[in-house]
Amino acid sequence: MKSQATAAPKNNLVPLIIIGVLFFVFGFVTWINGALIPILKTACQLNDFMSYFVTFAFYISYFVMALPSSWILQKTGFRNGMVIGLLVMMAGALIFIPAALDRSYVIFLLGLFTIGTGLALLQTAVNPYVTILGPIESAAKRISIMGIANKFAGVLAPVMLASVVLKNAEELNEKLAATTDPAMHAQLLDQLSHRLIFPYLLMAGFLAALAIFIRFTHLPEIEATDDEVVADDAKNDKRTVFSFPHLIFGVVALFFYVGVEVIAGDTIIRYGQSLGVAMESAKFYTSLMLVFMVMGYFVGVALIPKYLSQKGALFICSLSGIAFALLALFIPAHHQFTLPFLDFTTFQTISLTLPYTVLFVALLGLSNSLIWPAIWPLALQGIGRFTKTASAMLIMAIAGGATIPLLYGYLAGKSSTQAAYWIVIPCYLIIFAFASLVDRLRRQNSSKAI
Repeated sequence: MKSQATAAPKNNLVPLIIIGVLFFVFGFVTWINGALIPILKTACQLNDFMSYFVTFAFYISYFVMALPSSWILQKTGFRNGMVIGLLVMMAGALIFIPAALDRSYVIFLLGLFTIGTGLALLQTAVNPYVTILGPIESAAKRISIMGIANKFAGVLAPVMLASVVLKNAEELNEKLAATTDPAMHAQLLDQLSHRLIFPYLLMAGFLAALAIFIRFTHLPEIEATDDEVVADDAKNDKRTVFSFPHLIFGVVALFFYVGVEVIAGDTIIRYGQSLGVAMESAKFYTSLMLVFMVMGYFVGVALIPKYLSQKGALFICSLSGIAFALLALFIPAHHQFTLPFLDFTTFQTISLTLPYTVLFVALLGLSNSLIWPAIWPLALQGIGRFTKTASAMLIMAIAGGATIPLLYGYLAGKSSTQAAYWIVIPCYLIIFAFASLVDRLRRQNSSKAI
């Protein structure tokens, strides 16, 4: 089957730059959760399991809102849908202000759900837009370029939030441990919570400005078509999006992928703390994971599709993910070393305390880097006029980031933060199975349609 984009602009550079800015925003508001989890764990006095409702509230919104997002995009088009998504995210950021003032975990979760709702709309618009903005064979390369912008923002976000909110964190923890006065204890926690107001107010202002910019910027509408699929529709019963088994398997694979990506990024700071690493070092762990992820994106840009196919990238990434996870599980937690690391907020080199087991959790970022860019075009190939609905289904799969990290938190409470990483092994096996079967499923489906 030959997929193509109609009404595509002759020069894709400007649209790609604008979409790259949006991917930067995705990364910033998503990966800031890695630092937010330990902050709210302390401020709202939560256990490990409860603290991971941060990821649940954020990512479950994708499942709830993806199909409505597809309907909105059909009514508004890509550009106006992006504007609406940014404004919804702005509202979510503003909800953090009353949440911080009341130190209310429920209102914090409402704010996270609202931000995720806006992101669901944006992701439903932007991912297929990048996929069909050029040849399907090089879609993973374009998504990898977007991923560099996304993960570079992710490198900055947790460190910036932790640097502002968790300044003098060890001193605060000592005061909390030493005080026996409930009123003083509550006052210290209120002070920590109130530190979240300025960063999220700043975020709301930036999102509003970006929405205005997108509204008055030319972004051409692009519709995906597939000549053979459209022809098939006229002569057979292939009339629903569920007629494509490779898409359904892609949704399943993406569900488990997002789960392991979120586990790698959002549990690693708390994991380091549980091993006795001070927050001054642990706050950089999500950034380190994302540095490895950016390295993987550069590899994808250099090798795909000339030297490495999208399916081949999935094979390598899933198998290396299993290898790194096993090393993280079996290396003794007390073995550690120091690593020179650039603090991107001050541009100073610091000495990072890093247990070897944490290093291998961070290296999951390298394994994860090309999975999202590869699954999207493989799952969407041959979908044709169902692209927007199929995209919404793939966005719904982001709910894996809500459920699987929550299961990690449950297992961490029952066993240990290290043993809980067993949960990622079956996830990578499912991704490997998708890479093995996707071409066969698509060929079988095509032959049945003839």
